[in-house]
Amino acid sequence: MTRLSPTGRKALLTLHLLTSLGWLGADLVLLALGVAGLRGADPEVVYPAAALLVTWLFAPLSVLVWLVGLASALFTPWGLLRWRWVLVKFAVTTVVVVLVLFLLTPTVRHLGALAGAAGTHERVDLVVAPTVSSTLLLVVTVLSTYKPWGRLRPARPAARRPVVAGRRG
Repeated sequence: MTRLSPTGRKALLTLHLLTSLGWLGADLVLLALGVAGLRGADPEVVYPAAALLVTWLFAPLSVLVWLVGLASALFTPWGLLRWRWVLVKFAVTTVVVVLVLFLLTPTVRHLGALAGAAGTHERVDLVVAPTVSSTLLLVVTVLSTYKPWGRLRPARPAARRPVVAGRRG
């Protein structure tokens, strides 16, 4: 696999940080909207706003974060299958992205269409789902910071160059 230059790695890391922080921020805004809806804020404002946020920011950022993370794993020395923390982080992010796209997004869009007619169950969903996803995003952030558990497989020793008679390698 082709590796990026140090400048390319820094650019990819910067993009990963920006998209990840944007995703977490959108998730927290979604949570704030859910809490506001439960506490009596105008449902005609809160739930359509949540639907817009999920449709145009939250879901696209989740896919972008996943793609940039995959690129980071494939084109940097970290690799996807070298370190346990990278694999766990990628697996958790993949699960969250799938849940965002196939469960949360349709639910919040439906809630936005219901607005004032939304029941308590739907309103609670808009608090529980972002709470779970924000927690998982914080977990993967901790994994990125502490890099626990070591390698999945041992590092390969560097290939030795043959010694040519009369020359030292």
